[in-house]
Amino acid sequence: MKNKTVYTLGMGLAFLGIMGGFGGSVAFGYEEAVVKNGGTLTGKVILEGPIPEVRIFPLGLYPFGTYCNKNKEISDGQGNVRISEFKVAPDKGMQDVVVAVLNVKKGKIFKPIETQLVARGCEFLPFVSIVQNNGTFTMKNEDPIIHNAQLYQSEKGNLLLTVPNSPNSTGTFPIHFEKHKKIYQMICGMHEFMQTWGYAVDNPYYALTDENGNFTIDQLPPGEYDVIAWRPHFKPIEREITVSAGQTVSINYSFDANTVKRPHYETQEKFRMQH
Repeated sequence: MKNKTVYTLGMGLAFLGIMGGFGGSVAFGYEEAVVKNGGTLTGKVILEGPIPEVRIFPLGLYPFGTYCNKNKEISDGQGNVRISEFKVAPDKGMQDVVVAVLNVKKGKIFKPIETQLVARGCEFLPFVSIVQNNGTFTMKNEDPIIHNAQLYQSEKGNLLLTVPNSPNSTGTFPIHFEKHKKIYQMICGMHEFMQTWGYAVDNPYYALTDENGNFTIDQLPPGEYDVIAWRPHFKPIEREITVSAGQTVSINYSFDANTVKRPHYETQEKFRMQH
């Protein structure tokens, strides 16, 4: 097993469109072909150890706090927002983990990834998205209040882009990542408890774990591959597998809750973020 830290950021939103044009349905360097008697990759991702404590944000520090307080999914009814970033099943299966087969150059059809982000009830949803370089994603604000999407470079906390989200608005934006960069974090500049993450893939062999931590990737051509499991706040885990024709290969990943690490700009003291 190999552990590798992946702390790089893809650029996003309208700024990304300046960096390059749109691609087609196939990523650069990937060739679509008929896969005969391909293999299937299945597995489970678990979280070992106690689930990290929720993060607490006093609504009095933010605009439109009265509106945000109406969302019972995040409000504690006492003027605070409580954000739990870890959805873990009773058997430790963890949701929202990206599992991706790396460096696949030829295989099944790579359909365009239709990534959709939503601001709803003072939350950015979903918590983790899979995106495609040279594609697009849609940002929809369903709230009657303004939000302010900001993209950060995850390893340094550098602000790269600010895009206001008008009330009840929708916009579609091109994505163009710099070479070898895959990860972005988006935070609302008005409500810093609104956060979402994105991970870019360059082939169709990927999955996002379900509510029980399970995943399946099919039609994988026979061969040897590296498969990465990535989730915000952890070092990614990389595994090596061999797939034979028509074979189902099972691999499991285990993240240690005690190794959770957030960027410095996300640390909290007395329920308030430091800057």
